[in-house]
Amino acid sequence: MVTELNCPRCQKLTTWQDNPYRPFCSERCRLIDLGAWANEDYKIASQDSASNNTPEHDQD
Repeated sequence: MVTELNCPRCQKLTTWQDNPYRPFCSERCRLIDLGAWANEDYKIASQDSASNNTPEHDQD
């Protein structure tokens, strides 16, 4: 059974087995995605509670 999926970058149908670039379809898509992470194009949402604990916020 061959598992097929869409490349997360270009959406081209690709196989999982024997694919050295998985989950991407090619080295090009893999490198484009890596570059996006390096440029901070992707961000993970979080609550920044540490910034509310700075000394200027503690002076009430």
